[in-house]
Amino acid sequence: MKRTSHIHELRKMIAEEKERGRKINFVPTMGFLHRGHLSLIAQAQQKDAFLIVSIFVNPLQFGPNEDLSRYPRDLERDVRLLEEAGVDALFHPTVEEMYPHPMVTFVEVGQLDAMLCGATRPGHFRGVTTIVNKLFNIVQPDKAFFGQKDYQQYLIIERMVRDLNLPIQICPVSIVREEDGLAMSSRNIFLTSEQRQKAQILSKSLAAAELSIQTGQRSAREIERQLRERITFESQGIIDYAEVRDASDLSEVTEIKRPVLLALAVKFGTTRLIDNKVVEVKQNV
Repeated sequence: MKRTSHIHELRKMIAEEKERGRKINFVPTMGFLHRGHLSLIAQAQQKDAFLIVSIFVNPLQFGPNEDLSRYPRDLERDVRLLEEAGVDALFHPTVEEMYPHPMVTFVEVGQLDAMLCGATRPGHFRGVTTIVNKLFNIVQPDKAFFGQKDYQQYLIIERMVRDLNLPIQICPVSIVREEDGLAMSSRNIFLTSEQRQKAQILSKSLAAAELSIQTGQRSAREIERQLRERITFESQGIIDYAEVRDASDLSEVTEIKRPVLLALAVKFGTTRLIDNKVVEVKQNV
């Protein structure tokens, strides 16, 4: 596996691969890799494609009350996992490499960034879209792969690419879960054993809400009430949001007629977890 922390070296590497006629596939990450990341990598390993993974903990997407220094990091462990997975190249720049000067230029995707995680984490998605756009300009991939655990992020990046006419195919990859149903996340390491057990309520409440919809419940507010009630009474988790949104554009839903996103953000102790499920609606109910 090739490895660099310098933009000019990566660009030279990519130019050589393109001269050989290879497509460029890209998986951007913040490191501390787990099976969710490895599923993205597996999807991105395609014939005649040169696969680049980036690791960069982006300070722009952390708010003033969010501890950037606390985000888990273990670069050498990540390197071993990437080598074992057969990745072609790793780009792991420093903050100084990515932001050599104070940033005065940002990329924002309006509307989609104002709800769910965007409502309680102002500026977060501006940081995400700015760094992803920078990485896209550096790597110039043909395809980029994003996990659907961060469903709102996936939709925002897809919209950014469409609105800015970037010649990149955004490829969504399904959520990978632990055996107990908990969605894979680098933040899971911060959970105590008791919190980890209680966090199982996220996937269980989503499954129960999906069953309620499939057996005829069409009120979005009632589904939200069921989600909040189950999480509160069975885990005492602190709910940031538990909402039903249109799966295509995150618009508000009153009556469930089309595919919807059941979206959760809940804190267990000091650890904020997100989870979601896209539910198709059976029209014959």
